[in-house]
Order: sequence, then structure tokens, then C-alpha cells
Amino acid sequence: MIHVFATITTLPGKRDAVLALFKKNVPAVHAENGCISYEAVIDVPAFGAIQTPLGDDTFAVVERWESPEALKAHGAAPHMAEYGRAAGPMIAKRVINVLHAV
Repeated sequence: MIHVFATITTLPGKRDAVLALFKKNVPAVHAENGCISYEAVIDVPAFGAIQTPLGDDTFAVVERWESPEALKAHGAAPHMAEYGRAAGPMIAKRVINVLHAV
């Protein structure tokens, strides 16, 4: 199984717009072969000292895929290209970590 943590920082004030596009794309991603889970997450407000907040313009995507091949196919899917075209101009930075359990 492959785990992905993607941290997406939008241009100031654009997080809600990008999340709306993300949510619209989720059903297509869930229908992909090999998708185990795929969801966007944001900070729990004022959680306390143990939290390192992402911030108001940032969200994370937590994903699990059955295999590296499934993740690669996800990246090449037409609906992901469309999401990238629509959301890309509103994204300031993204960091993607592809991981596996040890």
C-alpha cells in the first residue's frame, strides 16, 4: 500500500475555491482502480500546543493507494489534468510525500 500526504498552499484567500474544485473531483478519484482513500483535511481550530497549524490558505490531502501503479495512473487521469488546469492558477505551493509503511 502507498500513502500520500500532499500539502497544498493556495494564493491568499483561495483555499475555499480550490477545495470546492477538489470536492467536485473526489467521486472520480474514488472510482479509480486502486484508490483506498482520498480526502482533504484542514486544521482543527485552536487545538493546542501539540498542533503545528497548516494555516488559513493551506490544506492537506491524505491518500492511500493499493500500489505504486495505481498512484501513477491516478496522476495521469484526465479528471486530474482538468482539476490541475482549474486549480493550478490558485495554488502557490504544493509538497507531495509518497510513503510506505515500514
